[in-house]
Amino acid sequence: MSAQITQKITTFLWFDGQAEEAADHYVSIFGGDSHVVAVTHYAASAPGETGSVMTVEFELAGQRFTALNGGPQFTFSEAISLSVGCSDQEEIDRFWTRLGEGGEEGPCGWLKDKYGLSWQVVPAELPELLGQDAEKSERVMAAVMGMKKLDLQALRDA
Repeated sequence: MSAQITQKITTFLWFDGQAEEAADHYVSIFGGDSHVVAVTHYAASAPGETGSVMTVEFELAGQRFTALNGGPQFTFSEAISLSVGCSDQEEIDRFWTRLGEGGEEGPCGWLKDKYGLSWQVVPAELPELLGQDAEKSERVMAAVMGMKKLDLQALRDA
């Protein structure tokens, strides 16, 4: 069965040989309806090693991504990140821990995973908390700025 493009825009993530490992890692973190959809291999006419994995199409919580083994020419930067909206503190803690394994924590709910990809692990209600009156919004933003992993109750109490 062949994979078909089912969404208009798909995020491509450039890896230096870890596309399949990274896709499997992300699928294991998000679980549920997350899975690898298709794997393609380099042909003799392509720039990669013939027969090696070229792309891995995968789905995380209903969103399609493609991981490309493109080589060492490009690396991830904080100029792009993937945001995970979490329903409660337990979910924030779980994604923060699993995505951060082997990576590094950043400020304001941001972290880099072991592949260098930046993630924002945030409560789904953060826009609502920031969209209240100006004073409440200022307190919430000040609280966010002082945190690494976000503490949902502290944001609600701000």
